[in-house]
Amino acid sequence: MLVSATPAPSPAFWRGKRVLLTGHSGFKGAWLALWLTELGAEVTGLSLAPVGIPNLFTLARVADDLQASHCADIRDAQAVASIVQQTRPQIVLHLAAQALVRKSYAEPLATWATNVQGTAHVLDALRGRADARVAVVVTTDKVYRNREWPWPYREDDALGGHDPYSASKAAAEIVAASYRSAFLAAQGLALATARAGNVIGGGDWAEDRLIPDAVRAWTAGQELVIRNPQATRPWQHVLEPLAAYLRLAERLWAQPELAGAYNFGPLPHEAATVEFVLKLASSAYPSSAISYQKSISQPHEACWLTLETAQARAALGVAPRWGLGEAVARTMAWYRAQAAGQDARTLCLADLRAFEETP
Repeated sequence: MLVSATPAPSPAFWRGKRVLLTGHSGFKGAWLALWLTELGAEVTGLSLAPVGIPNLFTLARVADDLQASHCADIRDAQAVASIVQQTRPQIVLHLAAQALVRKSYAEPLATWATNVQGTAHVLDALRGRADARVAVVVTTDKVYRNREWPWPYREDDALGGHDPYSASKAAAEIVAASYRSAFLAAQGLALATARAGNVIGGGDWAEDRLIPDAVRAWTAGQELVIRNPQATRPWQHVLEPLAAYLRLAERLWAQPELAGAYNFGPLPHEAATVEFVLKLASSAYPSSAISYQKSISQPHEACWLTLETAQARAALGVAPRWGLGEAVARTMAWYRAQAAGQDARTLCLADLRAFEETP
């Protein structure tokens, strides 16, 4: 079956729109902030300070083109409400989160406070705001009660989560649904949740993520140790879900009745194992050594996870532009070019142009 790719974001739509973007100092948030400003949106960021050195937010000079960049914690309800009041956003894209599974085991309470209470603070700040028309809350593909079954999860499957990260994101889905039903729909604000994950792309240096761990190890001339090579995930380039979030916001503006939950990712049969992704990555990176150690003691993580994306294709026209091979190749090329001295912002903008121009 032929599936048309996600339409490129519309500059005519985004130009001049007041957008509040939470989590703009993170990996996905930095890419999205760059894209929104290129589209002409008036973007205000709300996030913690960028974590780690290097980080994409700093290297790509993301703050340069923003209307404002607020360093604030979404666990602080008063700070969130004050920024919303100042910004008067028409569109809210909520990406701020504690987004690491293994960190959630070490810091479960902080994970729950950020992902659940923080989401409630953002949505509560929108109550009674006449300017606000659209909100997209980004959760994860891990919100489902994982049964390790061999078919993809649909939006109406049961929510759950073994680890604190997954469970807190499932809870954020419930928070969003409640705010939509109890408050926001009645005031004319269309609220949707976006379930996507396992993104790759240049500029991610987070701990305990596959490609960043590989780049760190191989750059240092070390062997990459992998704990679960057969884990299967719906991998995608970071620009795929970001394009989907922008498309969702555009459609919600015109058709608020589309508000709800959406899976975003590759076609279900295109999910791939960790081992296969690393095979692609190592072919594009010099001196890449890998060791598979299945017996390593580790916190529980789901082995099999795929998403059914038929609803996003049918209702929104969202489908991938880049296959896995292209996504991995471009990701590794980004890291190699940046390590060789090329400018991170220039590399990001070049990938954005290439993505928009892909038929």
